[in-house]
Amino acid sequence: MDERELDVVAVREVGPDTVAIDIETPAAFDAQPGQFVKLTLTVDGEDVSRFYTVSSPTVESSFEITVGIDPDGELAPQLGALEAGDAVRIAGPFGSDFYEGEARAVVLAGGPGVGPAVGIAERALEDGNEAAVVYRDDDPVHEERLDALAEAGAFVRVVGADEDLTDPVADAVADGGQVFIYGFADFLDAATEALDAAGVDADDAKVENFG
Repeated sequence: MDERELDVVAVREVGPDTVAIDIETPAAFDAQPGQFVKLTLTVDGEDVSRFYTVSSPTVESSFEITVGIDPDGELAPQLGALEAGDAVRIAGPFGSDFYEGEARAVVLAGGPGVGPAVGIAERALEDGNEAAVVYRDDDPVHEERLDALAEAGAFVRVVGADEDLTDPVADAVADGGQVFIYGFADFLDAATEALDAAGVDADDAKVENFG
């Protein structure tokens, strides 16, 4: 999708210094959970762009992105101040490592990777498939959605930022499935090591490195 100006539908707090932004879905926008969009705003007369992964299970009338608000960031404070009816510029979707109807989705998420994690897991359950989420963060977000996933039968483990991933990852992959990894480089390294310890080939995982 070429860049379009779209309306913000809602902005909601979903955790410490984190908001979920619902944006109207334009025609022919067919993003799948795990893909990402490029968002652009004009800040002090200059265009500033960042990439955000879709965190909603579907994009029928609107789609969601999850944004951590760094008060010293170049763009995040402006995103946190958005209100319904404000306009943003969106291009995409981009990315090839997304949910494609796998019978069992195992999502390993670090920090902001929880956005695609909840979207993929919710979509998998809606499709009648199985889902597992291992999420590492000292200040978890989307806790209500994670609790709902667990109540609906998904495997969900939330661990602190300094906790070892070996056991929760081994439990998550015990029943097989397609592995997804979303997070920053240090989390990807830890998740890969945990997969290796569990006897799972990390090369088969769908991976999105946030930097």
